[in-house]
Amino acid sequence: RDGKPYLHSHMAAVLPEFSDLGIGRKLKLAQREDALTRGISLVEWTFDPLQTKNAYFNICRLGAVARRYLTDVYGSTSSPLHAGLPTDRLVAEWRLESERVVDILAGNEPTQGPNVERVRIMMDDASPEIVAETQTKARKRFQELFAAGYLVTWFEREVGGGSYVLAKP
Repeated sequence: RDGKPYLHSHMAAVLPEFSDLGIGRKLKLAQREDALTRGISLVEWTFDPLQTKNAYFNICRLGAVARRYLTDVYGSTSSPLHAGLPTDRLVAEWRLESERVVDILAGNEPTQGPNVERVRIMMDDASPEIVAETQTKARKRFQELFAAGYLVTWFEREVGGGSYVLAKP
């Protein structure tokens, strides 16, 4: 990226019975250390913007940001995970040595400026029609905000989902 090596992390996952035990964060922190040892300061991966738990982890626990939205990355799949929806993805950018990442990894929450926009995702117990409508609206809004120079800087959790917080750098 920009003439410098970077790591694209295709998949890191924890089985459901081992979730919420800190294993995923330990895996990503080990990946960070490995990348830094090799002189790599940027790791990227994609994630489903409708998966709010994953969004919170990527943005708030690791310090990644997102400024790109990819539509239907994997095309149509029969996977129950995708539920027949387009496989849209946000691109997480994890700048390993940035002040933001170092602060978040140390447990410090960044302050949000006054000029932020939000993309709300409410998914729990939603019908397939509502999920499809939510994806369509989110896709349009992310694309508009990214085109205007915004990036995802935080995720606010709520019962049933949450809101992406976007700001201009």
